[in-house]
Amino acid sequence: MKRMHVMLRVKDLDEATRFYSSLFDAAPTTQKPDYAKWMLDDPRVNFSIAEKDDEFGIEHLGIQAETPDELEELRGRIDRAGGTVSNEGETTCCYANSDKTWVVDQQGVSWEAFYTSGAAEAYDGEESAVA
Repeated sequence: MKRMHVMLRVKDLDEATRFYSSLFDAAPTTQKPDYAKWMLDDPRVNFSIAEKDDEFGIEHLGIQAETPDELEELRGRIDRAGGTVSNEGETTCCYANSDKTWVVDQQGVSWEAFYTSGAAEAYDGEESAVA
């Protein structure tokens, strides 16, 4: 079963973490100095925030696959939907190792389809997996 993904850029991570923890009635499942993520089942969403110095609000939306086969299904949907497609492939982002494809719709909204294979040491870059 796939999971909706929402990524927000926030001004103050501590303030936003308190707000969303109260709103979701749950602590983040991942919390770093510059990032927090809630993997919620009700509603089924991967909701993440990152503290940034530039524009704030929705950074991108996405759909998280639970298996590589689901990711391939999502890639087929992206091909049929149109838009500007970019296959990122294997990457490290948001303290996770993932396989990603991006599409930008006609309104300029960025969507990612991704499968996460494990945790990473850093927010981005070439990092090794951790348990």
